[in-house]
Amino acid sequence: MAQRDPAYEAARSAGQIGEQPDGYLGFVTSPTPAVRDMVNDINIKRKAAYTSGAPAGSTVEQFAFVTGCNLIAKTRPGEKYKAPDGRWLTRDSGAPVRDSRCP
Repeated sequence: MAQRDPAYEAARSAGQIGEQPDGYLGFVTSPTPAVRDMVNDINIKRKAAYTSGAPAGSTVEQFAFVTGCNLIAKTRPGEKYKAPDGRWLTRDSGAPVRDSRCP
């Protein structure tokens, strides 16, 4: 729900933030204090969701990774995401470059 915030959408559309394979948002460019606070808040909420949602036999990190794979797959053309090699890429009309361990 927080991700539907106009400030979130604006930062995402402007290429300031993007999805990372670890399931958290990252900074593509040096953030303003407002963008940093927003991303930190979203990441705290994601961590709480991963902690409560991790299935039995799975770690929080494993659950966050799988979620990160899915979030990268759901990026829209023009949005930024971090490739497995650590580069920030811009999604085009094709499939994003994802970690080979992604389901």
